[in-house]
Amino acid sequence: MSELTLAKAKEILAKHTTEAHLFTHAAAVSAAMGAMADHFGADKEYWEAIGYLHDVDYEEFPDEHCHHVRELLAPEGVDEEVIQAIISHGWGITTDEKEPVTDMEKSLYTVDELTGIVQAYALMRPEKMDGMELKSFKKKFKDKKFAAKCSRDTIKKGMDMLGMEPSAVMQCCIDGMQAHKEELGF
Repeated sequence: MSELTLAKAKEILAKHTTEAHLFTHAAAVSAAMGAMADHFGADKEYWEAIGYLHDVDYEEFPDEHCHHVRELLAPEGVDEEVIQAIISHGWGITTDEKEPVTDMEKSLYTVDELTGIVQAYALMRPEKMDGMELKSFKKKFKDKKFAAKCSRDTIKKGMDMLGMEPSAVMQCCIDGMQAHKEELGF
């Protein structure tokens, strides 16, 4: 496969995932990755596809997440670059196999957790994603009890790796998710 498409990513994920919340998370990360691709002037659909497929082994192997990516994706003809990018989002969390080094890998590492906080905030707001402002989101981000399972340390580490201001990364994530709010259901 020369380059992963979003359609192919959706087809592959459906073979290994059944839980609705995992598809919502896949769509949220895909949306955020599209916005990050725009920021870096990269191939938006390619980054979205990787974002969509990033948790391909999670439902089947929750205690060994990122350890089964290659065995699930290689038979599908997915390039090693994609496999490495997906494995890298678990760096220091579930695996030490691949450190994120490219802008795409660092973005995936960062927005994976960040989308969870954006989603939690959207779900508590009557307007959901509509009109979500960075200033109000940052207040929720600072509240460690809010969406407590989303690791702020991982997000901050990713932002540092990217060399981007936290506000810029947060805004990309919000913008990407706002652009796909119907698909996300909020």
